[in-house]
Amino acid sequence: MTQAKQQFQSFEEYLTYDDGTEKLYELFNGELIEVPPESGKNIAIAVFLLLKFAAIVGHLRVRPHGLELEVRGEPRNRYPDLTIIRTEHIQQLEQRNTLRLSMAPPLLVIEIVSPGELQRDRDYIAKRIQYQDREIPEYWIVDPQLETVLILELTGNVYTEFNTFKGENRICSPLFGELELTTNQIFTASN
Repeated sequence: MTQAKQQFQSFEEYLTYDDGTEKLYELFNGELIEVPPESGKNIAIAVFLLLKFAAIVGHLRVRPHGLELEVRGEPRNRYPDLTIIRTEHIQQLEQRNTLRLSMAPPLLVIEIVSPGELQRDRDYIAKRIQYQDREIPEYWIVDPQLETVLILELTGNVYTEFNTFKGENRICSPLFGELELTTNQIFTASN
């Protein structure tokens, strides 16, 4: 006997769903798509960056992969590898770690590119479009294969490429100028 896949008519209906597990799902065309676990290398990079940003903005404003971000388009939600939230979000996220479209956007999202062409396109193209639409001021694409950090800055309502950093270049963030970090430090931290 086969069971019918769970179908959701709205994001609100999806938010009431609980399968009793800790699995993360993206809502795509009304169906749940399980988000696969991250690689150890990507987690090491995310933790390293989490510690760097926590030293600047405090640990409560730095959210790892479990933060759910409602977006327009398909899928209807994303789980950035790292997110810097606003102070007002701390209280808003106490009950559920989901930033809704009705809430202010986070200040920064960071995606660490997983191997494979599909994952690369997802981070460089699909998420860029959704994060731009969500009006997130700054978006980092950390690429372990190229050993680069691309920083996109929202100018008006369009992302512009602020800079691509590699090697010993100090990473300059438009929003977090006090950050003391090079690209090599990021990729050395994952070894």
